[in-house]
Amino acid sequence: METRELRYFVAVAEELHFGRAARRLGIAQPPLSRSIQQLERRLGAVLLDRTSRTVALTEAGSVLLAEGRAALEAVDAAERRTRRAARSATGQSDLVLVTKANASSELLAELLDAYGAEPGAVPVEVILSGPAEQERLLRAGRADVALLHLPFDSAAGFHTEELSTEGQVVILPASHPLTVRTHVHMADITGLPGLPRWPDRDGIYPPGPGPRVRDHAQLLQLVALGRACAVSPQSCRAQLHGDLAAVPVLDAPPVTTVIAWPPHSRSRAVADLVRTATRLQQAC
Repeated sequence: METRELRYFVAVAEELHFGRAARRLGIAQPPLSRSIQQLERRLGAVLLDRTSRTVALTEAGSVLLAEGRAALEAVDAAERRTRRAARSATGQSDLVLVTKANASSELLAELLDAYGAEPGAVPVEVILSGPAEQERLLRAGRADVALLHLPFDSAAGFHTEELSTEGQVVILPASHPLTVRTHVHMADITGLPGLPRWPDRDGIYPPGPGPRVRDHAQLLQLVALGRACAVSPQSCRAQLHGDLAAVPVLDAPPVTTVIAWPPHSRSRAVADLVRTATRLQQAC
């Protein structure tokens, strides 16, 4: 299969309309239809059920949509990493690190300071992302290295080094009765306002009773208003204002922060940053 054919098919499969897909791709509809027919002949499989009014994916089409998206993302990531490597060879590149906003702030500051003092350190661009965005940006080649938080993020397919492990706390309004306790259990917070619902990569919120949130600042405001509660790593305490309080949750799963990078990375800057991070971890 050609990359062009995959891009054409993914556009049609996502739009389920040849006319909209053609406009999205910036091409005429007839060559798009011919390309899909040629792809089906090559694979020996019907990918789309077509009528005069509707287009629907077959089972084979659903498989190719998932696999095609992954393949195209890998191709795009390879292009970005190659361009970054070329700029790095001429001394024009920096290092892109992605981490979740308001997470591991103290660790990140220590890491950036320690790496910046290293001979040959390059500028580090920091991307503060939403939940679960770090993994996507790293896989897409838009970042060179990421701070991930297990078990909430997936490190599958990456090389990693563990940096820290910590417990979790429930964030509540400072006036809430539970804030006078030294600790709570997950059962104690089941009757509290719902845990937040974050959008997935397509912007779709999962079903549930909790409030829909877009960023950490919005979440903290909802907690302060008594409209939500949040269970977060205990390092988040440093980010809380006076109208909020954090209580340890004894039976919440521990959170492990890792530094992650693609296994095929050949960047000296990435290697130096990882080495600095592991040295900081060993010194703790």
